[in-house]
Amino acid sequence: MLLLVVAGISSCTKEIDLYPQSNLSTATFYRNTGEMNIALSGCYNGLQRVMTEEWTLTELRSDNVVMGNAASTSTVNRDLSDLDMFFPNTAHAGLYTYWINSYYNIRNINILLNSLEVNYNASSGSISYDPLSIAVAEQDRKKIAAQACFLRAHHYFNLVRLYGGVFLVHEPLNPADAKAINRSTVEDIYRLIIADLQSAAANGANQKFASIPAADVGRVNSWSAKALLAKVYLTLNRKADAIPLLQDVITNSGYSLQASYANVFSITTEMNSEILFAVRYKAGGLGIGSPFGNLFAPLNSGSAVVNGDGSGYCYPAVELSNQYVTADLRKAVNIATYGSGSSARLYAKKHINTQTVVRDGETDWPLLRYSDVLLMLAEAQGNTGNSVTLINQVRTRAGLPNATITNDAQFEAALALERKLEFAFENQRWFDMLRFNTTLTTIKAEQTLKDHFAVMYPLHYTNYPSPKLTLAEMQAKVTPEKMLLPIPQREIDNNTQIVIPQNPGY
Repeated sequence: MLLLVVAGISSCTKEIDLYPQSNLSTATFYRNTGEMNIALSGCYNGLQRVMTEEWTLTELRSDNVVMGNAASTSTVNRDLSDLDMFFPNTAHAGLYTYWINSYYNIRNINILLNSLEVNYNASSGSISYDPLSIAVAEQDRKKIAAQACFLRAHHYFNLVRLYGGVFLVHEPLNPADAKAINRSTVEDIYRLIIADLQSAAANGANQKFASIPAADVGRVNSWSAKALLAKVYLTLNRKADAIPLLQDVITNSGYSLQASYANVFSITTEMNSEILFAVRYKAGGLGIGSPFGNLFAPLNSGSAVVNGDGSGYCYPAVELSNQYVTADLRKAVNIATYGSGSSARLYAKKHINTQTVVRDGETDWPLLRYSDVLLMLAEAQGNTGNSVTLINQVRTRAGLPNATITNDAQFEAALALERKLEFAFENQRWFDMLRFNTTLTTIKAEQTLKDHFAVMYPLHYTNYPSPKLTLAEMQAKVTPEKMLLPIPQREIDNNTQIVIPQNPGY
């Protein structure tokens, strides 16, 4: 039999590739455009694991949301309550889960960019395209790299705003080399973010919205890169740099406000003209559906709100609910009530749609919207007639009359409130409050949170069994240091080669 097999193989005129698919690695896979696009799809998919935790580090810590079940002492609810009340410990599980999932995807992105010979030069703060030896056309290389650079910038932008100076990893590393890298400065992290987004804006697809090919719907393009870069510049208080980028998107991108606020989030009109970029989900038992319908639906609601019951997370603060005036069409999209009388409970409705399988929803999570672009331009320009017009465009869509603004303080208050109501439960509010510390004069994050605790203490926080804090004790925990989360203690303890400093206050 052995002789027959040898004879059969030797008489074959074609070479048979018997390399096992299970042995594919970075050395054998990234060889052509098709494989690069498959790898890029994996990087997009990597956003989902991060999003599962992100609301806990952003929305929950803002004045939009409180921990729903204040009396619960379960580990999961206790961890969420600690974030809500501003004293997470350094070993908090959610902090590490978000952190490590972000770095998992950064690793995947770095491998892809390295395979495309796209490199970051830290000294010049720029992205370079070195000679390529694999079968990928230059146009395809730049299109794929632009998207990967955007995704890497997105992760680092969130990490630096949440944790401060983090580990700057922009190329594949082996474990030994990784342990030799300490935290970088905030300035160095932003240099990479800006370089990535400048490259993405320059090399990304730039068709107007109506002309985007079907195969590219939902992918990063030049317009989404410019919008995110503008937000980075605003965060750094570089308003003059943000303005032309935002004006370019408004004038030339073809994106626009949807006529209806509800339409923005409908599963029948996904990736509509208002969505510059979103984390996409697909229902149907594929393992890539949205979990947020079940996470955010009321606890013990059975299937009255969503199939499979809810966990009661992301509980809207009564304070937020009351800030929507009766005529505001956004409230019915964002907030709903389950039950009646004394048992009535608010819940975040925006991410809940009909689903067949538990934690398998269709609803995408928007990261950049056209209304965000309009309001960012207003923020960058300050109190001008054009800025007021931009705010009123958003208000008109919400069914509200034009804002009355006669001075800078009124302008800042109107802008901050409009963003709060427009982007409720989209993980924007926390980052907005941080940015307002530098871009606005009259609104500061620490005071906003102390005022939030004062409003919600008799309505909610007084019900916490342990620790039982007074209002003054809660407000005392809101300090400039606590605007940053702690570096996960696991990262510090597991590195035996260098000493990794913890953030002050932890």
